[in-house]
Amino acid sequence: MSGLSRRVGLGGGSIIGGRVTMALDPDALRSLATRRQVVLVTGTNGKTTTSHMVAAALRSLGLVAHNASGSNMADGALAALTDALDAEWAVLEVDELHLAGVASATDPAAMVILNLTRDQLDRAAEVRRTAAAIARAVVAHPQTTVFANADDPMVVWAASEAVRPVWVGAGSVWRSDTVGCPSCGRSLTESATGWHCECGLTRPSPSWWLEDDIAHGPGVSSRLALSLPGQFNLGNALMALAASVTAGVEPEAAIAKISALSRVAGRYARIQYGRHTLRLLLAKNPAGWAATIAMLDGSRPVVVAVNAREADGRDTSWLWDVEFERLVGRVVAASGERAADLGVRLSYAGIPHVTNTDPLAALAEFLEGEVDVVANYTAFHSLYRRLERAG
Repeated sequence: MSGLSRRVGLGGGSIIGGRVTMALDPDALRSLATRRQVVLVTGTNGKTTTSHMVAAALRSLGLVAHNASGSNMADGALAALTDALDAEWAVLEVDELHLAGVASATDPAAMVILNLTRDQLDRAAEVRRTAAAIARAVVAHPQTTVFANADDPMVVWAASEAVRPVWVGAGSVWRSDTVGCPSCGRSLTESATGWHCECGLTRPSPSWWLEDDIAHGPGVSSRLALSLPGQFNLGNALMALAASVTAGVEPEAAIAKISALSRVAGRYARIQYGRHTLRLLLAKNPAGWAATIAMLDGSRPVVVAVNAREADGRDTSWLWDVEFERLVGRVVAASGERAADLGVRLSYAGIPHVTNTDPLAALAEFLEGEVDVVANYTAFHSLYRRLERAG
């Protein structure tokens, strides 16, 4: 089935192959995970990038099974394990709401929890509910080492009952979903040492942290010279480094592998298309956009492509929480299947723009040169496949 899916152009086949196997053998994931060291990576943003970083570092120790395409539910995890039967290690990106089920089947050695923010509200609902689901997974696995972002209050609340926590100061660029304490609802207070609440929930003192681009941890003080852009990727790299070193990878070897990554499943790729050089970026929710806008080149035109399919979430109200006003002064195109919705938001932001549902056709409005293309999930993957076929 996987091969057929690839041949007819319906996708990479990682999902359909896993689904068929699970239908035939409901215990297949548990069976394939037995005797492997499994690392689960979850969170709203950065799962794919961080799992690629962890997998790259762990290859210093041996073969690694990895759902590299980003198929992050149980069927994708199963397909990854099936494709690497001899791998001792498995690094599995897992959707937040599927963490408990995948963890139950794989008995992970480690969980990496990156961040928790608003995303796909029609599916995931309120963020605290997602955090509570992760908390249940953490409690159910007391022998699992939990690497948790100390700068994200929702993550700290979700991981607070971990028996073996490793707190990582990975940063948090988006705090609009944690103005109130996730434990009691009171307002969080910021101080020189971080955030805290009078109920007792407070930022833990991290054992891994960053000073500019210097990573500090037990026995580690080294520069992270990443090939990937953005401050948020330094945070992802720190989480990956903490998990990898704890697993037994030598710090300098882990840093070298992590730093060498220059693109992740098409993200950050630079592709020539006609008279334009496209830099491809993915942003699928307000928190992702906050991080992405910070790394956009101030002079480049921007194509924004937004879909609202099942994998994106049908609800596009998140567009009103993105600070598109920061794009004022740039040449901007609204694109994707929901280009009209996006165009309304850009108009309210005071941004003149062109509208074309086809992001590649929208490029005709731009002068020759470099263009940043920012797309949400299905818009990104559709565009990337088109560019690959175009050669």
